[in-house]
Amino acid sequence: MPEKTSYFVLREKAVPEVLLKVVEAKRLIDSGKAASVQDATEIVGISRSSFYKYKDDIFPYHENEKGKTITMVIQMDDEPGILSMVLKTIADFQANVLTIHQSIPVNGIAVLTLSLDVFPETGDIEKMIRAVETGHGIHYTKILAKE
Repeated sequence: MPEKTSYFVLREKAVPEVLLKVVEAKRLIDSGKAASVQDATEIVGISRSSFYKYKDDIFPYHENEKGKTITMVIQMDDEPGILSMVLKTIADFQANVLTIHQSIPVNGIAVLTLSLDVFPETGDIEKMIRAVETGHGIHYTKILAKE
């Protein structure tokens, strides 16, 4: 059974300094101001191991009126109907699929990457992700990015 994931919104002053530095390092890499993870971690003053430990777990929170974009990866069995079930679950939560990419299955396992536009009417995003990851044939679900 997949491990339950919980999400929290914190004020910046409550976030440990190392996590804030991970966010800054990611921003430097994304903006091209740092050519590599090594460069970014040296600039912000953290170890590469700290960066890799937390890079998938912290994202800046941006409120906007249109909604926010979530990029997620899902590992699933290559069986008819599983992708359809995932997309129906997302539609049931009134999220909008912006991009979708499914890898060629290897050994009966496919990796699906989705970018979703989520809105206030989507409701609890954590609940939507749990609904996807508890579906038949789903191995795991992970949020890669939030904007």
